[in-house]
Amino acid sequence: MNTHNPNDFRYRVRRPDDASPRFDRVPLAVRTLSSNTLFQGEHEIGIEHHGALYRLKITRQGKLILNK
Repeated sequence: MNTHNPNDFRYRVRRPDDASPRFDRVPLAVRTLSSNTLFQGEHEIGIEHHGALYRLKITRQGKLILNK
């Protein structure tokens, strides 16, 4: 089962300087692209990363799958 929580990537936890057990959540700036912009009407695109080709696909259920 996938235990990934997308909200984990939107915040960085910052510990106060006084070393108290309290933590603050600081929003991170994340560059966001629409899937429509990426796919431009297609159902699959290729992504080159460090010399390897990855395929990002839209499933029939509208979800995204990334394969190497």
